Amino acid sequence: MGWFWADSKPSVAVAPHPIPKGAASPPPGCPMHNSSSTSTPPKSRLPDAASIPAGACPYVPPDTPTPASHPPSTSTASPQTAAPSSGGLFNLLNNMPFLSNSRDSTHQTQALPLEREISTIPKSDGSLWEYPSPQQMYNAMLRKGYTDTDVSAVESMVSVHNYLNEGAWAEIVEWERRFSRGLATGWQNCKRGEEGTVSSAMTGIQWADKEVPEPKLVRFTGRPGELTPKAQMMQILAKAWPAKYASEPPFDRHDWFVRRCDKEGACKELRYVIDYYEGPPEPTGEPVFYLDVRPAVDGPVQAAERVMRWGGDVWYRASGGSAREAERQKEEAQSALKMVEEQNQRRRMAQGQN
Repeated sequence: MGWFWADSKPSVAVAPHPIPKGAASPPPGCPMHNSSSTSTPPKSRLPDAASIPAGACPYVPPDTPTPASHPPSTSTASPQTAAPSSGGLFNLLNNMPFLSNSRDSTHQTQALPLEREISTIPKSDGSLWEYPSPQQMYNAMLRKGYTDTDVSAVESMVSVHNYLNEGAWAEIVEWERRFSRGLATGWQNCKRGEEGTVSSAMTGIQWADKEVPEPKLVRFTGRPGELTPKAQMMQILAKAWPAKYASEPPFDRHDWFVRRCDKEGACKELRYVIDYYEGPPEPTGEPVFYLDVRPAVDGPVQAAERVMRWGGDVWYRASGGSAREAERQKEEAQSALKMVEEQNQRRRMAQGQN
């Protein structure tokens, strides 16, 4: 979801879908970096093999599925996914060097787990992406210069990192659930707004459509130094109307490339953009994160999808959709109650005749 579906009640503008908080602290870099980051946007839209974004995620996909109970001691590359880089072999699926999964630095004062959690996100070959082990996460942060990282906090950092990415995928699955059958079906799924729609990212990522293949994450890239056009617009609004739109810029950005197939088997690749925001902490001090996930406007179809979902929700709320929905549910409940009373009356009459 995006800013246009945000609840108007909060005094500070935030992206609309909060990620449940935990006791973990944001790791420096991915995807929970300091929200006051002032990194300079790179000149090119995507990094080349010799220019890895300083804040890119240490999310390392394996070349073949590896059970979490048997992680490799080091990451290996195949010719299809590797290219030379200044830091070694370069994985073209996530714009990251292949990270070591062993203790390689004297800065590390205690052992970290080598097991890698299996995600719920399918790759293009049907296997599932794997998240970095705590050891790989720590090695990635050392590579970026964070030599003062608290080793004891790395496992919590990985947990928060993984949970944010699962939340991002749940949002993408919801977009695909609405629009994978075309714009006409998409409008039917959107015309009752967010409140009137049964399915949402909060219902999970299970793909129930038996005719349309589930979407798959082909590749992704981190672009932490580049604000999306929408995020730039929100920053302009924040300067013009700080009382209404004041917010920190997103602390991270990802582009995820997703394969969408129709029931005839024709597939195309779509780009989704994800802005990561940090909201006001809980009274207990626990951090709160928000995701703004939407299709990139790379063509008229993706533009129409965004307009339909935004427009359907705006129209639903502006035209009193919540009140109509409540009235409809009340009428259905009264009708069901009346039916039960009639059945009970017929049963009593039948018993009286006997």
